[in-house]
Amino acid sequence: LGGMKPVIVVHGGAGRIFKEREEGCRAGVVRAALQGYSVLKQGGSAVDAVEEAVRSMEDDPHFNAGCGSVLNEKGEVEMDAIIMDGKNLDSGAVSAVKCIANPIKLARLVMEKTKHMLLTDHGAHLFAQAMGIPEIPGEKLITERSRERWKKNLEPDSNPEEFQKDLGTVGAVAVDSEGNVACATSTGGLSNKLIGRVGDTACIGSGGYADNHSGATSTTGHGESIMKVVLARLIHYHMEQGMSPEVAADTALDYMKTRVGGLGGVIVVNKAGEWAARFSTKQMSWATVKDDNLHYGIYAGEEHIKSVDEALASEREGF
Repeated sequence: LGGMKPVIVVHGGAGRIFKEREEGCRAGVVRAALQGYSVLKQGGSAVDAVEEAVRSMEDDPHFNAGCGSVLNEKGEVEMDAIIMDGKNLDSGAVSAVKCIANPIKLARLVMEKTKHMLLTDHGAHLFAQAMGIPEIPGEKLITERSRERWKKNLEPDSNPEEFQKDLGTVGAVAVDSEGNVACATSTGGLSNKLIGRVGDTACIGSGGYADNHSGATSTTGHGESIMKVVLARLIHYHMEQGMSPEVAADTALDYMKTRVGGLGGVIVVNKAGEWAARFSTKQMSWATVKDDNLHYGIYAGEEHIKSVDEALASEREGF
């Protein structure tokens, strides 16, 4: 193995996490971080680790990605995802994809099997078929909760913006033992969004960015605001100017808030393996593993620390 100590950081989305969902969100980000870390420990690449961590959260109905995604105005799931390799700046993304379980897997195939970086809707669907990705019925991705929320938002006096606060995009960043970095982000988007709306997640530099020269970032929050300031790349710019991940994240989030009134959250790791999980929303579920220690939290200032062994033991007992 190379000389770097591997690090993974994951987020399960910034926004407002309802009390009855807290435990599930905490358990979900912890599970994702442990799975990504185990890939890194076995000598896997940063790209493998972030894909694995995000896949784990796409499969978890607590998060607005994969199964559990919110519904668009027509009551359908349309998902966006991106993955990026910091070694050569290769990236793959998909937008407005339906009827597949793991958009992040498709994004990775776009990166590795095409000369393109972003495939959308019908074209992404044809590519998925060509790659042998199984199609699943759209209903399989829809949870009771997403449908309830969609119905509520259709009521004449409803305010979908109220619900946008519980966003739940998922993401991961990692440094592997070779010192390579990667990021991955996946989302169901905004509840009751217009058909064909694509937010920040699929856009390189907004939903995520990874460059071995600086580090890796994955974002969550109000997509349109994130796109206006190109949030992930902005954080990298600040790190290139010598800021720590934490200061870079806070500076960029603060700019997004003052300049366009947008709230969100980010996870960042720099090339030295220093990490940060920062947010301007009320909450963001996050977890990280470094030096065989797991750190996780949801509220500002909240940080639990456990050894990985202890965490894996309680995982097996069902958290």
